[in-house]
Amino acid sequence: MANNTFLKPSFWSRRLIWGTTVSGAVLFFVVGIIFWGGFNTAMEATNTTEFCIGCHEMEANVYQEYKPSIHFSNRTGVRAGCPDCHVPKPWIHKVVRKIQASKEVFSWLTGKLDTKEKFNEHRFELAQSVWGAMKSTDSRECRNCHNFESMNPEFQKPRARKQHLNAFETGQTCIDCHKGIAHHNVRDKLSDEELEKLEAPNPDYIREVPQAYRDGLARVEAKEAAAAATVKEEKMAENAKTEQKIAAAVKEALASVVPSKVGNATTSKPSKAAAPVASNINVDWGKASSKDIGVFYPGTASIEWILGRSHGGKRAFSKGDRCIECHGEEIADIGNNIVTGESEKELEPNVIPGKRGHIDVTIDSTHDAEHLYLRFSWPEGEHAAVPFVDGGKMDPENPMKLAFMLATDDVEYADRAGCWGTCHADANSMPFAPDGDALKGSDLANRLNFTTGSGTGVTKYLKESRTELELKGRGGKALGGWDKLKDQSEIDAAQSANQFMDVVRYKSGTKEVEDGQILAERDMHKGVGATVEASLKNGTWSVIVKRKLKSDTAGDVSIEAGKVYNFGFAIHDDYSSARYHHVSFGYKLALDNADAEVNVTKQ
Repeated sequence: MANNTFLKPSFWSRRLIWGTTVSGAVLFFVVGIIFWGGFNTAMEATNTTEFCIGCHEMEANVYQEYKPSIHFSNRTGVRAGCPDCHVPKPWIHKVVRKIQASKEVFSWLTGKLDTKEKFNEHRFELAQSVWGAMKSTDSRECRNCHNFESMNPEFQKPRARKQHLNAFETGQTCIDCHKGIAHHNVRDKLSDEELEKLEAPNPDYIREVPQAYRDGLARVEAKEAAAAATVKEEKMAENAKTEQKIAAAVKEALASVVPSKVGNATTSKPSKAAAPVASNINVDWGKASSKDIGVFYPGTASIEWILGRSHGGKRAFSKGDRCIECHGEEIADIGNNIVTGESEKELEPNVIPGKRGHIDVTIDSTHDAEHLYLRFSWPEGEHAAVPFVDGGKMDPENPMKLAFMLATDDVEYADRAGCWGTCHADANSMPFAPDGDALKGSDLANRLNFTTGSGTGVTKYLKESRTELELKGRGGKALGGWDKLKDQSEIDAAQSANQFMDVVRYKSGTKEVEDGQILAERDMHKGVGATVEASLKNGTWSVIVKRKLKSDTAGDVSIEAGKVYNFGFAIHDDYSSARYHHVSFGYKLALDNADAEVNVTKQ
């Protein structure tokens, strides 16, 4: 007889979904935990700086470069290790990165990077891989710590807050600007095309500027304006005290005149102190506005350099940002770094020991119905002998020369760089200046004057007069465009379109006042003319310029109410010449306009 007894399966034998028994499910669960735990433990064990530098390739190369950086040691004590910058935090992306790392393990096994020489041979390839990955993720690992939306511009330098604002609005990402911050920078190995592609803004990365950021900008700008006003008031008070002392000394000197009789006439026998010479420029400077503007030593920085790959602000400048928006608070630092040869940009091959890097200049400006009046004042510096010039003075005849330029917005770059657009890499004394034989044998010798104040060479010129400017120097080409002169008809058209810079120059030794323009070259054609009075008293230079507001002479900029003009100036101090001067950035000049940096107020 058949046994029909039904045996109930045990708990562990019960079937669940897909026919899996409880015991099987538990087994899979336990195995899964062990596998998952082991996998994650192993993954995290390989996710430390210590693991990364376990390979001598990393420890002997990139780790040693990383140790002096701010990411390794800083005032906050927060260290960013290898995985913080090179391994994503989201789990999926982390796994993908670990799989990609297997290629690096293979390189280690095959000894591809096992010597410093091999590592440096492949450094550019490695850097490109990292740059590309960070660009594609909007610098995700950077933003783990440095979130755009959390930035407070009140704690940033002007250059940083301006560029971060640009990043919001144009779609830039961290790696576009911050290559080489922890390891040796090989950005210079990228071709111009590669660089342009890699650092181009990505519209997908455009962010709305947070209101908190805008509020922070407003606060810091107001704070800086107030601080500048305070400094200005203190300086004016100090100058007033100095003027009072001088006036008292003059009064005392005049009172000490000893009267003597000659015949029936009474004459005065002056003491050693002579009365001051009266000025022929009668202006009430109390009605003038005043602006402090720093000038700095530029070295070999030209408009080609500004528009080239070595200038980090090239893109911002090209789209219209003014130099002073980023560098207005860095003028002294820039000049000092360049003049000493300590700048990482290598902009001065001929260091002059002791030459000052910057000069603080006060410009007082006023006008009447017919004339513009400018008074430039600055402290005289110590003499620094030029080691590569006999006698140590480049221009022994002139202790000081001053020039200022005016232009409309019709001149490209004048709106953001002032007179910098006239300075080229192939001008006299610049790195790519052609030699005398090349100039004499040139077809342009009959069209351009190659005689400069310091010998033979190319003078200043504007881009509008050339068919092109060489900016990249590929194939050994010289930067600039001195030999790319347009036809005279095109230059005449540029002249008619106000594409020139009006320049006034004064030489203190010869007392010569020059007035002219810059377009195809520097042409001192007399122009509207100017009257200049200069003096050096108590260690302070004072240069007063009187110039007509309006002129019907070609090459002159007429100054009218309601219009804003581009203004820049340069000082050749200490008997200097050519490029060894101090220059300003570009500023705005206008009549009775408080928004202009140089506000020329009415008498």
